[in-house]
Amino acid sequence: MHLITQAKTGISSLSLKRELGVSYNTAWSMKQKIMQVMKERDDSQPLSGTVQVDDAYYGGEHRGGKRGRGSENKTPFIAAVSTNEEGHPIKMNFTVLKGFRLTEISTWSKKHLSKGSVVVSDGLACFKAVTEAQCEHFSIVTGGGPESVNKAQFIWVNTMIGNVKNSIVGTYHAIKHKHLPRYLAEFSYRFNRRFQLEDMLPRFAYIALRTPPMPNKLLSMAELYG
Repeated sequence: MHLITQAKTGISSLSLKRELGVSYNTAWSMKQKIMQVMKERDDSQPLSGTVQVDDAYYGGEHRGGKRGRGSENKTPFIAAVSTNEEGHPIKMNFTVLKGFRLTEISTWSKKHLSKGSVVVSDGLACFKAVTEAQCEHFSIVTGGGPESVNKAQFIWVNTMIGNVKNSIVGTYHAIKHKHLPRYLAEFSYRFNRRFQLEDMLPRFAYIALRTPPMPNKLLSMAELYG
C-alpha cells in the first residue's frame, strides 16, 4: 500500500517515516531509491512528436546575493512536454542542467529526444542545439513578461512548470538542490503514466527489480546532470 501511494501520488520522507514506523534515514533512503527507479526508467524513454521546451529554475535568491538567473541558490533545469496532433500533452521530462549552453542542450537532446521530433522553444539561443539530435527546431521570441507564459505554443510546458513547483512546495518542507533531479523525475514519471494508473504499481515493481542497486553512499551524492 505504501508503494502504491508513493508511486501514484508521491509522499514525503516524513510521511513514509510515520506510516512505516521507521527512522527518518531509512524512510529517506527508501524514497530516494524509489525515485531513482523512476528516473532511470524515464531516462530510457525519449520524448517524440512535437515537444515544447523552456528554461526553468528551482530556488530563490539569497539575501544580499545575485538576483534573477544569476542567483547562486537557483538550479537550472530544462522542462519539455511532448504533445499529440490535437495539441494535448502526452509526456514530460524535467532535467537538471549545469546551465543553458549549446553543449548542455546538445547532450540533453541526444538522450531525451527521438530523432525527427519537432522542438518549439523561445528565443534562447542554446535551444538550436537540438538540431544536433536530428530534430527540427522552431524558435518563437516571447518577449518576456507575464504575457509570454500565456502563448499557446508554450501553454503546456508553462503549465507543468507551475504545477511541479507548486507540488514540490506543497509536499516537501525542503529538498537539497543536489537531489533535485530525482524529485523532478518523480513528477514526470507519474504524469507520464496517468492514463494507466491500474498498471503503475506492477510496472514499477517489474522495473525496480531490474534497476541496479543504489547504495546509500551513492544516494547521498549529487545526481548527475543531463
